[in-house]
Amino acid sequence: MTRIGADLVVETLKALGADTVFGEPGQHALGLFDALRRSDLRYVGNRTEPSAAFAADGHARLTGRVTPLVVSTGPGALLTLAGLHEAVSSSSPVLGISSQIPSDGLGGRRRGYLHELPDQQASFRDVVKSVHVVRTAAQIPAALAEAWRSASTAPTGPVWVEIPQDVLAGPTVQPPVLSVDAEPRILRAQAELVAEAVKLLDAAKRPMILAGGGVVRAGAQEALLALAERLGAPVASTFGGRGAFPWEHPLSLRSWLEDRHTTEFLASADVLLVVGSGLGELSTNYGTFRPGGRVIQVEADAARLAANYPALGIHADAGEFLSEVVKHIAVRDRPAPDTAGLLARVGARLDGQDLALERDTLAAIREALPDDSPSFWDMTILGYWAWSAWDPRSGGMHTAQGSGGLGWAFPAAVGAAAALRGNRPVLAVSGDGGAMYGLAELATAAQHKLRVTWLIVDDGGYGILREYMDTPYGTELTRPDFVALARSFGVSATLSSPAGLASDMINSLAADGPSVVVLPAVFKMFAPTHQEVQWRTT
Repeated sequence: MTRIGADLVVETLKALGADTVFGEPGQHALGLFDALRRSDLRYVGNRTEPSAAFAADGHARLTGRVTPLVVSTGPGALLTLAGLHEAVSSSSPVLGISSQIPSDGLGGRRRGYLHELPDQQASFRDVVKSVHVVRTAAQIPAALAEAWRSASTAPTGPVWVEIPQDVLAGPTVQPPVLSVDAEPRILRAQAELVAEAVKLLDAAKRPMILAGGGVVRAGAQEALLALAERLGAPVASTFGGRGAFPWEHPLSLRSWLEDRHTTEFLASADVLLVVGSGLGELSTNYGTFRPGGRVIQVEADAARLAANYPALGIHADAGEFLSEVVKHIAVRDRPAPDTAGLLARVGARLDGQDLALERDTLAAIREALPDDSPSFWDMTILGYWAWSAWDPRSGGMHTAQGSGGLGWAFPAAVGAAAALRGNRPVLAVSGDGGAMYGLAELATAAQHKLRVTWLIVDDGGYGILREYMDTPYGTELTRPDFVALARSFGVSATLSSPAGLASDMINSLAADGPSVVVLPAVFKMFAPTHQEVQWRTT
């Protein structure tokens, strides 16, 4: 058999450690799919390119490994941009590989090839971490290795590789690729900055910690727990940092960041250590957070250091920083923080609103889902509730709030289910509006017999947008019969109710393959405080 350039792609991916590839075929990428067919890499074929990008994102988040995504030229490549935007916002290491028109049409020649773009790579430069261009087969292993290294180096994130059709399909004399060096660069903190952080934390009378997604991605939960206990410091988790700190720990402030009581509590710290967070609008209660003491910000993305608040900025991987700083922190007696009092005030605020349906629904889902099963949440009202109120336990919680795009949850859960290979169920939660984006992936889940349960909350439209509008317009939607539609794909489906949701979810999550639960219900958000309303309107 004549070896072609695409064989080098597949061999390099395998040598780098890939085992699963997501994607959608297309004319210019057929050489790549021929090579995949001849390999033992697992290919999960999605039904649209946006869903393929979301699935690769979900797989990468669950495994913590770089996940390949392969698509064709022009429209196929461009349709991945929304998924890559979410991946870069959430630091998810996706390796996108697209074909390109034949080499003789590049360089501004405009020969009129199908899917031709004047500068395809330009569409990706402001979205992904790095773009890598291949023009000969000999360049393929080096380009993929460098892209892999870029994706896996903190801050992790998506990258893009472009390879012309003729390079993929043409013969190559390069020998089979067996070993590739793509070790990520380690991002350690400067010693003098660690020393300064230790000095501030040791002297603090009321230290606190805000843990972001960087802690979870670094697998630094144990180091964070050890540091918090030595300091006696309360820990709040950002929405992207769910699972960074034990939910029920006496020092846990949980994730009520959209609550004035939590905002004011964090502001009362004389030293606030922010680890793995850029302190964006969601982590600071839409900019209403006003720190009263010193802020230490540890962030792998240098562009985010002190971008929103004055801080001692430390450019480092969260895990590298925490494992180093905890060595130098002495256990000291400090007044016990009133974390229980804060959580009681948060609870009292919710008790003062008519929110029993929302709270009971979330509790029913939590009861049904096994502790070690991951959950994926769309931009829907129940998802917004979950940001603050969901205990992720050991399974982890994943959301699309990095860039806030609709339709992410189910395709991402499909990617996670592919990684778990049926060992435990995966949960996706969408509203009916978001569900319409990913319905085609029911075919993917059915074809690959993936163990994923999709809860669709049917409230008749874009429910969260209704919350933001004085007079809703453009939010009311005609929907299909989701139960009948799922069954038409050969997927088991149940029409549920708030009273029967827990048992319906338990039964669906126990299924060997995909399942759908449809819950007709209209939820509402907890009301913001006066200060938050005032800030948002100005």
